[in-house]
Parts: sequence; structure tokens; C-alpha cells
Amino acid sequence: MGMRTTRLLLAIGAAATLAGCDGGDTGKTAAPQATAKAATTPSAAAAKLNIIDRSHAGTPAPDVVFEWHSGEPVHVSDFAGQKVLVNLWATWCAPCIAEMPVLDQLAASRRGKMVVLPISQDMEGWIAVNKFFRPGKFNTLEPYVDQPGSFAEAIKAKGLPVSILYDEQGKEIWRVAGTPKWLELGMKGVI
Repeated sequence: MGMRTTRLLLAIGAAATLAGCDGGDTGKTAAPQATAKAATTPSAAAAKLNIIDRSHAGTPAPDVVFEWHSGEPVHVSDFAGQKVLVNLWATWCAPCIAEMPVLDQLAASRRGKMVVLPISQDMEGWIAVNKFFRPGKFNTLEPYVDQPGSFAEAIKAKGLPVSILYDEQGKEIWRVAGTPKWLELGMKGVI
């Protein structure tokens, strides 16, 4: 799959995420021929938001390079020995923006036990990220950029935001699309 296709899928997924507040299932049963089409509607996409998915558990983190603010190339494996929560986001994604302050709180509360990596999928890279991550806006989060979106492509992301929790050896524990209640997950020991 090319990057152009990946970006289109991310944009469609983000639109589905934003449209997910339309009330969901009406209780009607779809006709069998409509089932395939229904799976791609915003309501069907929204049904899977904020639900922890363990179907990829044990899968190693993709060996994809993303960039730290200094321009230094980074891999998830660079954080071996601690849990890593990768959060794929973009400045044009309203749910992504809304969850950043909570992710900052989560990162602070889990300091030393887990690192939160907000990896931007913005096409404008650091130009867009620097406008959003102004100095002093967040206490703990440090942004990263994945331009041209290789991480999202590697995990087959269907929209933004999507977050993946990796264990200390870089193996996936779970993933979630959307904006779950991060602080509750932390208190329940899910993270």
C-alpha cells in the first residue's frame, strides 16, 4: 500500500471517528447484502472505538523510524526495558487534540514505569507539531514525528487517534482506536 493510500485511509478513519457521535446503532438489523457496506459506515466504525483490542498481543513493535525533536531517528526498541504507549495522532484530528492533556497527565503519573510517545502523522511534520506543542503547554509529553506515516501504515491504522501499548520487550499488549478514559485505565492497572 502506498503512502497516498495510507493517508487517504487515515483521513477517512478520522472522519469516521469524528462522525462516531451520531447515536450509534438504531436497533435495526441490516439485510445480509447490506452487511459489507454497513461495516464501512461511520456508525459501524464508531462501534469499535475505545475498546481494548488484544488480537495483536505478542506482535513485536514495527521496526519503523520516527523522529525526535532534535532530528534524531528513534525506534520503539530504543525504549526497551519499560512499557511504551505509542499514540498516533495529528494536529488536524479533533479527538487527538482533545486527549493530549490527559495523555500528559498519564505520562506524568506513570513516569519511570511507562513512556508515552505521541507520534504525529501530520504531513507538515514539525511545522504543524511545533505550532501545537508550544513551550510550556505540556509538562511531560515530548512529541515525535512520523513523516511519511510509516508507523500508521505498519500497524494498518484505520484512523486516528490509535494507541498501542508495548511491554518492556517491545511486544504489543493491546491497542485501542479512539480516546479511552486514560486515567481510569491507569488506575485499574490496565496500563
